[in-house]
Amino acid sequence: MPVVQIQQNQQRVNDFLSVALSQITINEPQLHQAMNHGLLLGGKRIRPFLVYAVGEMFGVEKSQLDNAAGAIESIHAYSLIHDDLPAMDDDALRRGQPTCHITFDEATAILAGDSLQTFAFELIGQAPQNAEQRLEMMQCLSKASGYQGMCGGQALDLAATNKQVSLAQLEQIHRLKTGALICAAVELGAIAANASRTHRELLNTFAQNIGLAFQVHDDILDVIGDTETLGKPQGSDEAANKSTYPALLGLESAQDKAKQLIEQAISSLQALPFDSTLLQAFARYIIARNQ
Repeated sequence: MPVVQIQQNQQRVNDFLSVALSQITINEPQLHQAMNHGLLLGGKRIRPFLVYAVGEMFGVEKSQLDNAAGAIESIHAYSLIHDDLPAMDDDALRRGQPTCHITFDEATAILAGDSLQTFAFELIGQAPQNAEQRLEMMQCLSKASGYQGMCGGQALDLAATNKQVSLAQLEQIHRLKTGALICAAVELGAIAANASRTHRELLNTFAQNIGLAFQVHDDILDVIGDTETLGKPQGSDEAANKSTYPALLGLESAQDKAKQLIEQAISSLQALPFDSTLLQAFARYIIARNQ
């Protein structure tokens, strides 16, 4: 289980982001504090871990991956700030702490999310890769976080609230809402490594499967977890009348689906001519975690 490596990368990306935020000229202190709150207040840092793990599998140094790792975590943090707003999921708790709009106010939370989104692309623009790679990174991240990815998935998710959706529709929602950024994390590491098209296709299959498995397991934890461990209210999906994998498939079948997705992900890694032990362990960790 790659817990130690995840923790090491957590600390690395946290340190990188803390320094990067501290170097911003502060024009409005409360907004800067809200950005820090949204970006640095805990989190598993799974997406940065994937950037580092994929890049290092190809022999890229961590120092060459910090900007991409920090950028994708900034996008993720902005999305969580906005997801928690009353107009979206209306959550008061995130990572065991009051959400950004509760700690500050709604307007500040909106602006903090907006600022972290643009901060992400600033980090990519400063990445140590060449201009062609930086451009490809920006295209990858913008597509994954916008209409064709995360934002589009969130819109579909909101539209499905209080409605019965099919399994295919639910998968489409989560391949965009959650999976797109996970795929982007893997892709960013591959771009930094100048990986071949064949290798990137195998990694994309891996990423799509772990991205969906991640969401299936999140849905399962919403049923079997507890608020203190999860850091957010247990049962919040059911309370919001959202379609979930346990609701559509039943708990046991949802657990089986998550396992199948992970086996498919590992199979893709095994076709790569590199040591993918860490990524395989991470895939298994996705459905073993309790938060």
